[in-house]
This record gives sequence, structure tokens and C-alpha cells, in this order.
Amino acid sequence: MENWLGLANRRVLIAGAGGIGQACATAFAQAGARVVLADINETRLQNHENTLRADFSTAEGCEDAVEQAVGQLKGIDVLVHAVGINHRVNILDTTDENWQRTLDINLSSAFRLGKAAGKHMVSAGWGRQIYCSSVSGLLAHPDHGPYAASKGGINQLMRVMAREWAKDGVTVNAIAPGYTETDLTKAHLDKPGVREHYTSLVPAGRLGTVEDLTGPVLFLASEQASFVTGHVLYADGGRTLV
Repeated sequence: MENWLGLANRRVLIAGAGGIGQACATAFAQAGARVVLADINETRLQNHENTLRADFSTAEGCEDAVEQAVGQLKGIDVLVHAVGINHRVNILDTTDENWQRTLDINLSSAFRLGKAAGKHMVSAGWGRQIYCSSVSGLLAHPDHGPYAASKGGINQLMRVMAREWAKDGVTVNAIAPGYTETDLTKAHLDKPGVREHYTSLVPAGRLGTVEDLTGPVLFLASEQASFVTGHVLYADGGRTLV
């Protein structure tokens, strides 16, 4: 069925041009959507047509990114939040600076971008917001304190957004990948024995790829998911089952 997802000409802002964000930008474009990809790193934006440079660590940067995207697209239908950093260190060695920066980048940006985009979506009576959470929002991985806290915060934040905006035709959901091969995880996974250890914890017998995530994201953004809201979709090969 042509345009089964109902994404043709939908106006999409993807915040974060790492591996997941880039893959989502390509997938939405292939589905006929109009996409703006935003990131602070201009190198990540080079291979995409409609981009903007944005600093998601500040309220002003988040609000400006949404307004610029709305200007380019003449509105906004879909927000994908794929912004994240991780400092892998145990709690006792976590500095206040690293704690605060992780929360600012991962969680505060979700609040700020979601709020800014939500105003437009609620006013229009239609919208989709999808946040990149993680299995770390549920599981207690060591050396992931700030990261896990930020992802758990995203899970609950998006549930409240979903509750408040459901009557206005706006759905808010999250995808929660397991360990996925991205720039964020590459250095850690390349350490001796690390990739093998994490692979052994996944019933599917492999780590995820960014392409494993684009289908769930497109579905949650689509007409087919109009009655799905406040949901964390675990795209983890069964990692949370063990």
C-alpha cells in the first residue's frame, strides 16, 4: 500500500545527527517526509540536504532549533529526539560537572525541545514526538549513573507529555535500544572483550544496528500509531528479558 505510514510530506525535525539520528533522517526522507536534521557538530550534517546547527545544551539553543525548523518546514509534525552523551564511570568517581552535563544534554534537551515543539503540535491538533531512551532507563548497568538517570527521566517525562497532550491529537513515545553500534558506543565496544560480553547478554545473539531502530521510529511517527502514546518500545533483541 502506497504511503501506508502516512508520512508523505510530514514535517520532521530530528534533533541529533549521530548514528541513530542520521539513519532516521534517511528513513523519513525515503518515506516521503520533509526532514530537517539538527546538531551542534557541522561535520555530521554534511551529507544531508536540510540541516541546521543547534546547541541543545541550553534552553535558547533548543527553542531556536525548533523555531528555525518551523520556519524552514512551515510547521512541525514530528519531533525525534536523538540527543545523548554518556560518561562511563562509577558513581563515586562521577564529578558534579559530568552529572550536570549529562542531564543537560540528555534530559533537559528533551524537556526543552518537547515543550517548544509541543506548543506548535497542540495548536495544530496533530503531532508525534519520539524520544531515544535506552534499556539503561530500566536496567541497573554499572558505570552508567548519570546516563541511566537521564534515560529513566526521559521515560517518565514523555509519559506526562503523553497524558497532557493526548486530547490534542499529539502522541509521545520512546524507543529504548539495547547496546547499538553507534559512534557513542564504538570506543567502549572496541575494548577487549566488551563487545563479546554485551552480545552474550542479548537473546538475539547480536548487538543492534541503527537500521534496527528506524522501523520502530517510523511506526510511532505514522498514522498507524495514532492510538499509541506514553509507551516505551524496547528495541533490544530481548536484552530486557534476561
